[in-house]
Amino acid sequence: MDQNALSGRQLAAARTLIGKTQSEIATAARISVPTLKRMEASEGAVSGMTNNVAAVVQALLDLGIIFIPSNGDGPGVRLRDRA
Repeated sequence: MDQNALSGRQLAAARTLIGKTQSEIATAARISVPTLKRMEASEGAVSGMTNNVAAVVQALLDLGIIFIPSNGDGPGVRLRDRA
């Protein structure tokens, strides 16, 4: 997913949806907690180094998150079915 299409709120919502702490996601993405905090606090599009944002997104995808692009109703996140 294009990092410019993701918001800090989507990252925070995704993390909360799967019940993980910032520390757990930062560890999974191999970044620092302060870096993740800055990403989640981004107004609008997530700000951060491209490789760090990609690592966080991949960690969340690996944990079952689906990022929903804005389709006129706003962006979102959901949890993949574990069927």
